[in-house]
Amino acid sequence: MTVVPGKATPRGRFPHVKVAGGFAFVSGTSSRRPDNSIAGASVDSMGTVALDIRVQTRAVLENIRDVLGAVGAGLEDLVSVTTYLVSMNDFGGYNEIYGEFFDESGPSRTTVAVHQLPHPQLLIEIQAVAAIPQHSREE
Repeated sequence: MTVVPGKATPRGRFPHVKVAGGFAFVSGTSSRRPDNSIAGASVDSMGTVALDIRVQTRAVLENIRDVLGAVGAGLEDLVSVTTYLVSMNDFGGYNEIYGEFFDESGPSRTTVAVHQLPHPQLLIEIQAVAAIPQHSREE
């Protein structure tokens, strides 16, 4: 499985997920929808842009869940995540939503600030690695 149907098309020549050695390596994932709109980003009639780290974080984790589902894994199978935030000022909101999905028994995690992401309305991108459950590998 490379590109998952029903998810936003990668903005380059790479897969959503690569399976190797019993692991699923999820490419950097954002809150971009299949129609290329961004969850957690809106523009009002005056052109003012509003960005919401909580909505974007939830959408990113849901997108990762869907990508993992396509290869027989789930969020509970994640072993490592690397999160890229455009601003560490968003760390609190990101951490709040992340905590709705995981606790201290969840994946190892690294969070770093980056200068920018591939779209100006993106606040967050997450790259992840999951161990594919044995029963999925046998099917």
